[in-house]
Amino acid sequence: MENNQQQGAQAQSGPYPGGAGGSAGAGAGAGAAPFQHLLQQQQQQLQMFWSYQRQEIEHVNDFKNHQLPLARIKKIMKADEDVRMISAEAPILFAKACELFILELTIRSWLHADENKRRTLQKNDIAAAITRTDIFDFLVDIVPRDEIKDDAALVGATASGVPYYYPPIGQPAGMMIGRPAVDPATGVYVQPPSQAWQSVWQSAAEDTPYGTGAQGNLDGQSMEF
Repeated sequence: MENNQQQGAQAQSGPYPGGAGGSAGAGAGAGAAPFQHLLQQQQQQLQMFWSYQRQEIEHVNDFKNHQLPLARIKKIMKADEDVRMISAEAPILFAKACELFILELTIRSWLHADENKRRTLQKNDIAAAITRTDIFDFLVDIVPRDEIKDDAALVGATASGVPYYYPPIGQPAGMMIGRPAVDPATGVYVQPPSQAWQSVWQSAAEDTPYGTGAQGNLDGQSMEF
């Protein structure tokens, strides 16, 4: 009887003295907590990015000046032999899509640099962003293999840690540059993104647009290139 009670007490306390088994599990959970917090912060920052972009698109009224040269975009589109005619709106939409693609890839790359306590964006950061994001897998053949291999050893289970995020349609943006945002679901204030991110977001409004070669006319049937 006494032996059974001792064995039961040993099973509850774990195989190590002082209940080390339980404390080891708690230690593992505590170690995972900072990583989960980091992933949550990254998801919130991506959410704010897309909310800001949606707000900007809804209020845009200048369709003639763009960050990317429409003539170059149209030339790439016409490289396909099956393309005969291109409407005036198509290169403009492509230009905005390319701009958003560059912005998000830059931000996801910056997240990797920030994880490694760096303030300089490196090519392995871009490789990490591509490796972690399923929608960027078409770029795997472009990024050097050694960069992807080195980063895969580091990210491992974190490859799907930051999901590809689009804010729900109709959800308020809740954000202005340089000010905290309110999460509509929780009502909690979210820290604004870093100054490096803000400079990326604001570049669309501050950069000098391309010259007359990038201007178009949405009212007509042709564009001036």
